[in-house]
Amino acid sequence: MAIEDNPESRVRYGEELRNRREAAGFTQEELSTRAIMSRTHIAHIEAGRRRPDLQDARRLDDVLATGGLFERFLPTLDGRKVAEHFKEALEFEGKATVIREYAPKLIPGVLQTEAYAREVLSSGHPPKSEEERDKLLVTRLARGRILDNFHTPVVWTMLDEAVLRRPVGGPAVMCEQLRHIVALGESRRIRVHVLPFAVGAHAILEGFVSLMWFEDLPPIAYVEGLKTGRVWELPSAVRECQEVYDHAMGDALSHRNSLALIRSVAEDYEHEAQ
Repeated sequence: MAIEDNPESRVRYGEELRNRREAAGFTQEELSTRAIMSRTHIAHIEAGRRRPDLQDARRLDDVLATGGLFERFLPTLDGRKVAEHFKEALEFEGKATVIREYAPKLIPGVLQTEAYAREVLSSGHPPKSEEERDKLLVTRLARGRILDNFHTPVVWTMLDEAVLRRPVGGPAVMCEQLRHIVALGESRRIRVHVLPFAVGAHAILEGFVSLMWFEDLPPIAYVEGLKTGRVWELPSAVRECQEVYDHAMGDALSHRNSLALIRSVAEDYEHEAQ
């Protein structure tokens, strides 16, 4: 069976290679000498025209000291590995200028650390092999790259307090994950709002919601449950999701108070881990 190619991922791979090479202070010629690859081959990879193989990736990781990044990135070149019901939403996510999400149980995918994401992807049913899990993991971590641009998309995240309290992967993993969110919030890259347990039942309790706005498309809403997900484009349905989100936001803690709570919970996990 032929391997499905993913041109977008080849371009992202090439951009990452160029960024890492320039950060290391190497020209293409210098990298080619150190990695025992032709300069032309490196140029084609950086331009997204050529697909690196496993040995290429390992040489690049070794020379650029990237800790296996380029090897882990390889599975995305075979087509993005995501749940079938999420494929359409993933396409929209990459084009959005504004994203507002509500997460009732887990940290949203774009904010997940590697350790947290690995634990989530390892816990599903039916069980996945390490290879299957790692393909999903690479795609999930690549989603976080949308935050590399400080200005777009604008991201608001509303988290149920249960998300903070559920010890996915144990206290050390949770401490790292929550501090990652705090860092993003303190740097003003994202806004975070926590819906505390004290609120009780609230308007958006039922499930995950992602609202997205675009430069040249109407807004959409994506809702997700167990093994299911749906993109809503009907204006009346999208407006209803937006209204529910806004209603719940009225019960959430402020950005500043939310960060303080997340920071406090992270410290509790740190003490537990020690």
